[in-house]
Amino acid sequence: MKVNKTILLGAICIFIAGVIFATDMLNPIIRPITYLFLMGSSKGKDIIFFGLVGLFLILSQVIGREMESTKYLKISIIIGVVLLALGILLEIIFRLQMGIGLNTVFCSMSNTMSSTSILHTHLLKAILGGVLVNVIGPFIQSDINTGVGLYSYLPSASFLVVFLLPILFATLVLAIQKRNWVTRILLAFFSSCLLIGAIDGGMWGTPALVGILGLYLVYRNGYYLTLIVAMILKDDELFEENESVQPPYRNIGLSEARYYFNRFGIYLLVVFVVLLRFTVAFAGAEPDYYTVEIANPADNIDLSNFSTEIINYENNTGKNTITYHIDPSYNEMELINDLKIPLKGKCDYYTVTWNAYSYLE
Repeated sequence: MKVNKTILLGAICIFIAGVIFATDMLNPIIRPITYLFLMGSSKGKDIIFFGLVGLFLILSQVIGREMESTKYLKISIIIGVVLLALGILLEIIFRLQMGIGLNTVFCSMSNTMSSTSILHTHLLKAILGGVLVNVIGPFIQSDINTGVGLYSYLPSASFLVVFLLPILFATLVLAIQKRNWVTRILLAFFSSCLLIGAIDGGMWGTPALVGILGLYLVYRNGYYLTLIVAMILKDDELFEENESVQPPYRNIGLSEARYYFNRFGIYLLVVFVVLLRFTVAFAGAEPDYYTVEIANPADNIDLSNFSTEIINYENNTGKNTITYHIDPSYNEMELINDLKIPLKGKCDYYTVTWNAYSYLE
C-alpha cells in the first residue's frame, strides 16, 4: 500500500483526533463545525469522528483488486437501517420493562448521570461503555460520558444488537474501495456519522440521519455529485473516471418522469424523514408541564428552585416514586441537566416527559 494523498489526509484526521484527545486547543475551531452534524458535539464525539474518518480513508486503499463496492454500499445501508431500527426497538422494550412512558427521557443517577430516550437513545452507547470501562477504564477521560450509568438497566438480549456494529464497519470499508476521491471522502464522512449516530443518538438523532441518508444519497446520486465537482474544478481526469461508474437508473430507457423520480426521490425521502422526526417529537410532547418522576427518592430532596408542584406520591411494593409537575417554561435539555444537581446521590433515576415546544421559545 503506497502512501498517497488519501492516506495522507487520513493520517492528518487521525492526528487531529489525537490532538483533541490530548488538549483542548482545537476546540474553539472544531466544535462549532462538528456541532452542526453531530447533534451537540462533545470531546468524545470529535475524537471518534476524526479518528473514524481518517481510518476509513486509509482503509479505502488496502484492497488492490477490483470489487463491487456499490453492492457493499447497498448492504451497508440495509445493515445501518436494521441497526437503527433495533436501537429504537430496544428502547421500547427497555421502557416496557421499567414501566415508564415512551415519551420520557430516562436519567440514571448511578455514577455520573446518563440519559436516554426514543428521540436520542444512548442504550447501545451504554453497552459499549460498560465494555470500555472494564477494559480501558483508566484511559477514558472523566469528561467523556460513556453512558455506563444505563448499563445495569439494559435487557440481557440487548448485547446481541451490538454485534451488528463490527459487521457494519466491515461492509462500509468494502463499500469505500475503488472509488474516486469525491465519493471516497463523502463515504468516509457519512460512514463516520452513521457509526457515531448508531451509538449516540439512534435513528432520530442528527448524526444517524446524516449518516444513513448520506450513504443512500451517494448510492443513488454519487455519479451526479462527482460530476458537479468535476465541472466546478474543471477536472477532466475526475470526469472520465466518474463516467465509468453510472447510476443504475441512467441510460436504461426509463421515461423522463421515472428517471427524475429516481434521481431526486432521495431528496423527498430526506424531507419525509425529517418531518417524521419532528412529528414524533411534537406528538409525544407534554406542553402544559413537565412530569418528573423520581425513583427511590431520599427524604431531603429539594426542588424548590424549579417552580415545582408535588402531585403524587407512590409507595407500592417494588416501587417507591415521587412525581412532580414542573413549569414548562424551562428548556427541556437545561431542565434535565439542572435536575441532576439536587438529585445527585438522592435517587436511583428520574424521568422527564418530552417538551419539544421548549426549543421554539
